[in-house]
Amino acid sequence: MKLFFIFFLFLTLSLHAQNDWQTWYEKSGFNETPRYQETIDFCKRLAEASPQVQYQSFGRSPQGRDLPLLVVNKNGLFTPEAVHRSDQIVFYIQAGIHPGESDGKDAGLMLIRDLIIENKYPDLLDHVTVLFNPIFNVDGHERFGPFNRANQNGPKEMGWRVTAQNLNLNRDYLKADTPEMQAFLQLYNHWLPDFFADCHVTDGADYQYAISYSIDQQGIQQPNLIHWTQSAYLPQLQTKMQHDGFPLTEYVFFRNAHDVESGMVSWAAAPRFSNGYTPIQNRLGLLIETHMLKSYKIRVTATYDILLHTLEILNEQAELLKQEIALADRQAASSEFRKHPFTLTYRTKHDSTMIDFLGYAYDKVKSELSGGIWYRFHPDQPKTFHIPFFNKMEPAIQVQLPEAYIIPVEWNSIISRLSLHGIHFKRLHQATRLPVQSYRFQDVRWQKAPYEGRQIAQFKAKPTTETRLFPAGSVVIDMNQRSAKVIANILEPVARDSYVYWGVFNAIFEQKEYVESYVMETYARLMLASDKDLKNAFTAKMKSDSTFAASPSAILKWFYERSPYWDSHMNRYPVGRIMNRTLLEKLDLK
Repeated sequence: MKLFFIFFLFLTLSLHAQNDWQTWYEKSGFNETPRYQETIDFCKRLAEASPQVQYQSFGRSPQGRDLPLLVVNKNGLFTPEAVHRSDQIVFYIQAGIHPGESDGKDAGLMLIRDLIIENKYPDLLDHVTVLFNPIFNVDGHERFGPFNRANQNGPKEMGWRVTAQNLNLNRDYLKADTPEMQAFLQLYNHWLPDFFADCHVTDGADYQYAISYSIDQQGIQQPNLIHWTQSAYLPQLQTKMQHDGFPLTEYVFFRNAHDVESGMVSWAAAPRFSNGYTPIQNRLGLLIETHMLKSYKIRVTATYDILLHTLEILNEQAELLKQEIALADRQAASSEFRKHPFTLTYRTKHDSTMIDFLGYAYDKVKSELSGGIWYRFHPDQPKTFHIPFFNKMEPAIQVQLPEAYIIPVEWNSIISRLSLHGIHFKRLHQATRLPVQSYRFQDVRWQKAPYEGRQIAQFKAKPTTETRLFPAGSVVIDMNQRSAKVIANILEPVARDSYVYWGVFNAIFEQKEYVESYVMETYARLMLASDKDLKNAFTAKMKSDSTFAASPSAILKWFYERSPYWDSHMNRYPVGRIMNRTLLEKLDLK
C-alpha cells in the first residue's frame, strides 16, 4: 500500500509538471522575458495542447529564424478563407516589433494560455479569431542583453530595437524594404485583420499612467470607423481599464520635450508606422504604449488587460464592426470618394482642448554638467496638471485623385511591391500613347545622412499634363479598389511616405549626359543671337544673382538646360495619372 501511494504521488507530480502552464515570465517572478527558442517552444505547446490553436510560420528572417504566428479559433478554422466565410472578425496582436519592448509578448502568451488552457474566458472567441505574433523582429530579439533600453525599468534582459540589417520595422510598413515586413504584408493582406494591436513601451517624461494608446481619430480613417472608435470602442475601453486601476491617456508627447505644462500634442500618424498604415487599409489599428519607468509586472499586466478588454469589445461588436469595415471599403473604392480632394498630410491646429493629466511634480534645473535643462521628476509627489491638448487636425496637402495610375514596365522595383499591399493592377497589352497628368521636380535635394538605409529626397513637385508613350506591360492601377488610400500614399510624390520621398525614384534626378565647356561657349552665343527672350532672361539673371554671375559652370549649364540637347526625362516623374474614366475603360489591358 505504501508503495502504491508513493507511485501515485510520483505520477501526480509528473502529470503536474507536464501540465505546468506558467510562462517563463511568471516563473521568473515577473522579472524576465523568454528568449526566442523558449517562446517558440511555448507557442508550439499551446498548439499541441488544443485543437483551437495552430502554430504557423509566416516567413524567415535574414538570419534564418521563423517568424512565428499563433492562430486561435474556437472552431479550428485556421485559414483566412475559412474564417472570412464564418461570422467572425480577426484580431491581430503584434508584439516584439521592437524586441526591447517585450511587454506584449509576455502578456499575449498569458492571454492565449488563459483563453485556451485555463478556459477563463470561454465566450470571448465566439465571434473573434485571434492572430498572435509574439516576436516580429526575431533577429533583433536575439541581440539579447541587460543594457538595450537605457530608459526602461525591466525586464532583466531584453532584445534590441532594430533588425539584424539595422532597420526599424516600425518605419517600414509602406516602403517594405525588409524581408520581415514583406512577409508580414503578405500575411496581413491575406488575412486583412479587422483590428490590429501593436504593443510597445514608450519613452519620454515621467508620469502616473502605466499605459497610453493611439488610434486614428484624425481623419486618415474613414469617418464611419472613426465614429465606431469614438462611440463603441474607446468609452468601454477607458471604463474597463479605469476599473482595473489603469487610467488611460492618449499617446504622451509634449510640445516641449519632458515639459508637462507645455501641453500635449497629437498628430495623424504616417503610414510608415503601424497605426498610420492600418487606417489607409480601412482597418482599425491600436498602438499600445506602456510607460518605461513602471515595473515590468505592472506594464505586462496593463498590456494584458488592454488586450483582454479589446477582445471583449470586439466579441460584442463583431457584427457591427464587420459591417462598418465593409462600408469603409466600398466608400474608398467608389467614384464618389475621388470627387473630393484627398488629404495626403495633416497639420495640428493651434486651438486646443484642456485636459487633466496625471503627472508628478517636477523641477526644471539648468544642468551644470551639460548646460541644458534637466527635468527632475518626483514620483513621490503625484500631481494633476490642467494642460492644453493640441489634438485637432486640418489638411495640410491635398490632391485630386486620378481614375488610375500608370507605371512604366521598367520600374519593376516598385511594381513588385504593389501586391504586397493588396493592390490590384492590370498591364497594357501593347505600347500605348496616353494623355496623362504627372509631375516635374524642382529644387531637388537629399538629406546628408541616410535614414532607414535610404537617401531621402526633398523636392518641389510641379503638376504637368502631357502625352507619353507607355510600353507594353506597363501597369495600370484602377483606383476603383478598397486600397485606394494605400495607392495614393505610395504614388503621390508629396505624400509623407511616398516612394519618391523614400528615394526609390532617385535615379530620375541624375544627369546622365554632358557637354564640353568649349562647345557650349559657342552654342550659347548662337542661342543668344537667335532668341531675344532668352537674351533678356539671361541679362536679368546675371544682374539678380551674383553667385550665378561669378560661376562659369553655372552659366554654361543654364544655357545647356535651355537647349534642345538637354535631357527632357530628367526630373520627370515616370508615373502617369489617368484622369478620364472613359479613356481608362478603352485601354487594352490584360
